[in-house]
Amino acid sequence: MTTQIHEPKYEALRARLEADIRTGLRPHDPLPSERKLMATYEVSRMTVRQALRLLADDGLVYRVQGSGTFVADPTMITKSLTLTSFTEDITARGMLPGSRSQEVERIEAEAEVAQDLGLSPGAPVVHVQRVRTADGSPMCIEDVWVPADLLPPDFGTQSVASLYATFESLGQVPDVAEQTIRATVVDSAQAALLDVAPHSPAFVVSRVTYTADARPIERGRSVYRADRYDFRVSVQRRRHP
Repeated sequence: MTTQIHEPKYEALRARLEADIRTGLRPHDPLPSERKLMATYEVSRMTVRQALRLLADDGLVYRVQGSGTFVADPTMITKSLTLTSFTEDITARGMLPGSRSQEVERIEAEAEVAQDLGLSPGAPVVHVQRVRTADGSPMCIEDVWVPADLLPPDFGTQSVASLYATFESLGQVPDVAEQTIRATVVDSAQAALLDVAPHSPAFVVSRVTYTADARPIERGRSVYRADRYDFRVSVQRRRHP
């Protein structure tokens, strides 16, 4: 007797949508709405969502809250929520990290920056602003504030490659960070720096980095293109005794 194994509906839908993506759709083209997919393929909403989730896990699509699901750029970067620098992330994917429009200045810390870095308001900090690139393509606008006493006086006279590498060379090894991620859209100035249209979706990543002895060494705020960068995190259900 032969046992027939039926492919789950969500796997079949995922395969059909993947074929459409690879043969007819371009990066950032929208996929049909959930409702239209349900009607076209006569499947449930849960089946559609499972199929879209699998496509997202494979890096083939990305979702924009309130707008829908879109075809991902094949050069899209996926970052896991581990403490790595932009340079490390891009290098690990075989791409060349870089920077443009770099500005370095020594300023007095505003109240919020001072609080995050454990400083008094007005304490000297070094502010680095730059556009980070992967193979020459802009990925994010990065603003970083560092206590001035952590860096040599001539810091910033040359292009800064990796701040984390700089910290490590100075004996201040990044160990842990507190990070928040929220959705936003870029304004006209940000759009020009990132080579996208105004009001394009983006992620704002705010982070404070600490050494193993709990000293804050960096306060960062980065605006990432949502069409070229996404974040992945593993979550586990709490086990009750």
